[in-house]
Amino acid sequence: MSKIKIVEVGPRDGLQNEKEQFSPAARVQLIEKLVKAGLKNIEAGAFVHPKWVPQMQGSDKVLRALHKRQDEGKISKSVRFPVLVPNARGLEDALKVKPKEISIFGASSEGFSKRNINCTIAESFQRFEKVMEIAKANKLKVRGYLSTVFGCPYDGRVPEKRVLKLIEKMLKLGVYEVSLGDTIGVATPRQVSRLLEEVVTQFGAEGIAMHFHDTRGTALANVLESLEYGITIFDSSVASLGGCPYATGASGNLATEDLVYMLEGMRIKTGVKVEELIKIRAWLEKRILRRLPSHVGQAGLPLPGTLN
Repeated sequence: MSKIKIVEVGPRDGLQNEKEQFSPAARVQLIEKLVKAGLKNIEAGAFVHPKWVPQMQGSDKVLRALHKRQDEGKISKSVRFPVLVPNARGLEDALKVKPKEISIFGASSEGFSKRNINCTIAESFQRFEKVMEIAKANKLKVRGYLSTVFGCPYDGRVPEKRVLKLIEKMLKLGVYEVSLGDTIGVATPRQVSRLLEEVVTQFGAEGIAMHFHDTRGTALANVLESLEYGITIFDSSVASLGGCPYATGASGNLATEDLVYMLEGMRIKTGVKVEELIKIRAWLEKRILRRLPSHVGQAGLPLPGTLN
């Protein structure tokens, strides 16, 4: 294994769970810094009602500004800026600023689905069908998120058979990639192994991404276990921004700088400069006015030669 794809979720999944609200201009500035760090896949926003997620207001302005910078040659056109859409209405709004990629978000437990997207799992897939129909007509790539694959704050343990059925449904819809989320940060390597044994056997490793939270300190261990099953796509959030507003205590996505530091130390290429990510963390802390929990961000890089 020589190369890993990192999907940076900080500007969307991270910021939407922060109390401090960033203006569209500030979010564009953050994304430009992430591009400078070498990230090629960066969630740029979400087309959701501002009543539910006020932090994502102005996602149209963010995407328009990023496309302009790409047209001007300031950002490579190879950098992808997917946006989350909850339903057909959200996609119609997004289409006004011509996204090239969108994401849909579903849950693996009924309790979380009802509280997070206000519908049952079955109803969510009915919404997705309409979104996929419009996306295909507009030649958009679609990524699928499945949350709570290892546990739900309302329903407890989530059966692996249910997760497998939902992955199959997502793939049948036509998504090119499915991201499996440990939304409340409960997974251990044993659980990851048990699920991925079935997932990889049934669907293969290609097109499967893992989205770990570091709530209980197991995110990097879970990444290592996933690598053993050939998984090469991981979601992470700069400085460990975010968490989950519908799950008490589930703060802290896996920090991008922690992920990059570990992988590069293993001689697995990411194409991302960890020193730039550390600078971004410092920039964010000045605006959020609190310490952000990434380990590498706090400790900094070791002296040269330490990892040899």
